[in-house]
Amino acid sequence: MNQVKSSGFTKQMARNMFYGGTVFFILVFAGLIFDTEKKIPQRSNAQEITPAVVRGKHIWETRNCIGCHTLLGEGAYFAPELGNVYKRRGPDFIKAWMASQPSGTPGRRQMPQFNLTEEQLNDLVEFLKWTGNINTEKWPPNIEG
Repeated sequence: MNQVKSSGFTKQMARNMFYGGTVFFILVFAGLIFDTEKKIPQRSNAQEITPAVVRGKHIWETRNCIGCHTLLGEGAYFAPELGNVYKRRGPDFIKAWMASQPSGTPGRRQMPQFNLTEEQLNDLVEFLKWTGNINTEKWPPNIEG
């Protein structure tokens, strides 16, 4: 009597595919991590971090600006994106806007008055200028955030 061999999928074949696929995707993931880590120094604009930028970031954090605004796409979507506000509006607009708050415009959400000194405003503007020079590869896609 002729025995017909089954040409089905065996446990050994499934195990080999699982381990082979796992190794393949680990290598792909490791390659993506390596490529990203290699590009970060060129994209981060870290060489432009000054003491004023650090102080401006401290103001950004202590005033909880991210609680309402987004910065490079991260944060709350209550108020406009500020990652590119320096390029869009310029330093004089930023300072005047901060000084005029709350605007009292009916039907508009109000930004609090933080009573920042001129030096603090300059530091915050330097921080926003620095973030505007980070290579985000056109993120966010809308210039107004």
